[in-house]
Amino acid sequence: MGLLTRTPGKTRIKFCGLTRPADVDAAVGMGVDALGFVFYPPSPRAVSPELAATLSARMPGGMDVVGLVVNPSDAEVARIQERLTITLWQFHGDESPERCAEIAGNTPWMKAARISPGFDLGDFSIQYQKAHAWLLDAFVEGYGGGGHVFDWSLIPPTWAKENAHRVVLSGGLNAHNVGEGITRLAPLAVDVSSGIEIAKGQKSPELMRAFVDAVQLAHSK
Repeated sequence: MGLLTRTPGKTRIKFCGLTRPADVDAAVGMGVDALGFVFYPPSPRAVSPELAATLSARMPGGMDVVGLVVNPSDAEVARIQERLTITLWQFHGDESPERCAEIAGNTPWMKAARISPGFDLGDFSIQYQKAHAWLLDAFVEGYGGGGHVFDWSLIPPTWAKENAHRVVLSGGLNAHNVGEGITRLAPLAVDVSSGIEIAKGQKSPELMRAFVDAVQLAHSK
């Protein structure tokens, strides 16, 4: 099942920033719903389209191949699309709704919201209403959440209740805090990168398993 598939009582899981075959194999064995590949050269987790193609070939059908991009050029998008099939686009830059739709075409896409005090989620969700999901991440200088948790109280309770089915919660998640995030916000999915790493771009099977177990435990309470 893909990341955006809604199932009552189940939170979907995305691991992001995969760079090594062994990490992909471990994630596949744990049954997560999506793996994200970072096509943003400044990131320490960046991969080339060629490496992403090799890694994604190890994934079973039904598991989303997420392409994370930051203000990509047409040439960069074409190079990605020539080498692998992206089943879900993740836009993490300053892309307009029109640009997101242009790149994605018929492929589902989600837009990152970089949450900080004063950020208006209401306006954001109206502006990007055609997105299939909204990824809520922490604001840091540059792009990406930097492994930081944002203040979840900044999400208006009414907005959260009405839109939880389209929310992918991200930003500094790990096995110790993801359960609270699920309990408070009931998101469609959770997204983790640094919280399952021993070094940037190098995942830990033990931390991956602990994260998956914590998500499952959140539903058993």
